Amino acid sequence: MLNKNKKGKSFIEMIPHPLALLFYIVIFAAILTYIIPAGSYEREVIDGASRTIPGTYESVAKSPVGFFDIFTAIPVGFKKIADIVFIVFAAAMMFGIMEKTHMLENTVGTFVKKLGLKKKFVIVGIMTYVYGVLGIFVGYENNIALVPIAVVISLAIGGDVVLGAGMAIGGISVGFGLAPFNPYTVGIGHKIAEMPLFSGYLFRSGLVFILLTILVFYNIRYFKKILKDQDHALGKNIDTTGLQLSKPIAEYNMRSKDIQMLLVFVAGLGVMLFGVFTKGWYINEISAVFLIVGIVNGIVARLSVNEISETFSKALEPSALAAILIGVAQAIQIVMNQGNISDTIAYNFVSILEQLPTLLAVVFMSITQSVINIFIPGGSGQALVTLPIMIPVGDMIGITRQSAILAFQIGDGLTNIVTPTLGGLMAMLGLCRVPYGRWLKYILPYTVIGFVICWAALILSVIIKWGPM
Repeated sequence: MLNKNKKGKSFIEMIPHPLALLFYIVIFAAILTYIIPAGSYEREVIDGASRTIPGTYESVAKSPVGFFDIFTAIPVGFKKIADIVFIVFAAAMMFGIMEKTHMLENTVGTFVKKLGLKKKFVIVGIMTYVYGVLGIFVGYENNIALVPIAVVISLAIGGDVVLGAGMAIGGISVGFGLAPFNPYTVGIGHKIAEMPLFSGYLFRSGLVFILLTILVFYNIRYFKKILKDQDHALGKNIDTTGLQLSKPIAEYNMRSKDIQMLLVFVAGLGVMLFGVFTKGWYINEISAVFLIVGIVNGIVARLSVNEISETFSKALEPSALAAILIGVAQAIQIVMNQGNISDTIAYNFVSILEQLPTLLAVVFMSITQSVINIFIPGGSGQALVTLPIMIPVGDMIGITRQSAILAFQIGDGLTNIVTPTLGGLMAMLGLCRVPYGRWLKYILPYTVIGFVICWAALILSVIIKWGPM
C-alpha cells in the first residue's frame, strides 16, 4: 500500500500536473549544473553517428545554466523534437476524421459485437499482445496513432481509459523496450560491441514474452477489479467525449462508408510499414501518411474542405498539452548538455560499477541506465553515450558483451513505461486522456515486477556466460 500523508493522500496522488513536474525537473537539472563538475568525453563519428570514446573523460570549465537559459531551453527543445510533436498532431487529425464520421465507433462496436461481450477478458489479452507485437516490429513513436483505438475498445467492453492505456501504452512500451530486434538499442549496441546483429534473439524473445504475458494478467486483474467496484477505477471523472460508444453493442453494424474508410486506414498502415522496413522511413514520413489518410477519409466520408479543416482544428485541441509536454521534456537534456554534466554523470556511475561484484554490477548497470534515461530519454542517443563506456568495463569485470547490452536495454526500455521525460510516452498518455499521476499509480507495481524478473534474467545471463548465440 502506498504511504499516506496526514491528509490521507498517497504519494502518487501528490504528484503535480505533468507540465509542472517536467518544469521542476528542468529547474533541478539547471541547479545540478552548479553542483556537478562539468566534464566530457571525446567523440568519434562512425557511420554518421557520434559516440563516446572510452577513457577520454576530462574535466572542463563549468558552464552553469542561468535563469533565462532555463526558459530558452524549452523552445530549443521544441525545435529539436519538432518531428515527434507533429506526429502527435497528425495522428490526432487522422483520428478526428474517424471520430466525426463515427467510423471508429462503428468499427469497434462491430468488432466487440462479433467477438462477444462474454469474451471481454479475451479481448484485453489479445489487444495487449497485439500492441506488444506492434512495439516489437513497428517501433515506439510509430504506433502513436494506434493508441486511441485501445481506449475506445476498453470503454466499449466496460473498462476505462486507464485500462486502454494499459493495453496500448503498456504493450507498446514492453514490446519496444525489450524487443529482440530493436534497431535503436540492440542494433546500435551490437554495432558498438562488434557482435552479430540481433544475436541472442531467443533469450530476448523469451524475456519479452514473459513480460507481455504478465502484463496481460495484470490488465485483466485490474479490469475484473473495476467491474466489481467502479470506485477502484482510476479513469473516474475523465472526459471520454468522442471515445465512448453511443448505443448498445447489439445495434452496431458497419456501413459501406465505414468499410471504405477502414480500408483506407489499413492501406495507410500498409504503406507506412512498407516504407519503414524497405525505405528507412521514420517520423516525418509516417506523419505524412497519417495526414494523407485523414484527408482521403474525409473525402470518402463526403466532407467538404471546410468540414475537414474544422475537424482537424477541433481534433488538435486535446493534443496541445501532449505537444507542450514533449517540448518541455526535451528541454531537460538541452539544459544538461549546456551545463556539460551528462558525461560527468555517466563517468561517475561507471566508476561505481568497477568496484562491485560481477552479479551485483550487472544489476547496477541496468539501474544506471534507468537513471540516465530520465535525463537522456531516447534509446539510440543513450546507447551512443553510455555503451561505448559500459561494454569495455563489462569486459574487465566478467560481464559478457551480450549481457551488457541486455542490461542497457532493460534499464532504458523498461523505464520508458514510466519516464515523464520521454516525449512519446507523454504524447500517448495525452491521446488516451490519462493524467500522468494516475498512469504511474496504475503501472508502477507492474514495473517493479518487471524489473525483478529482468534482473533475474540478467544474473542468469552472467552465470551462463551468455555470448553471441
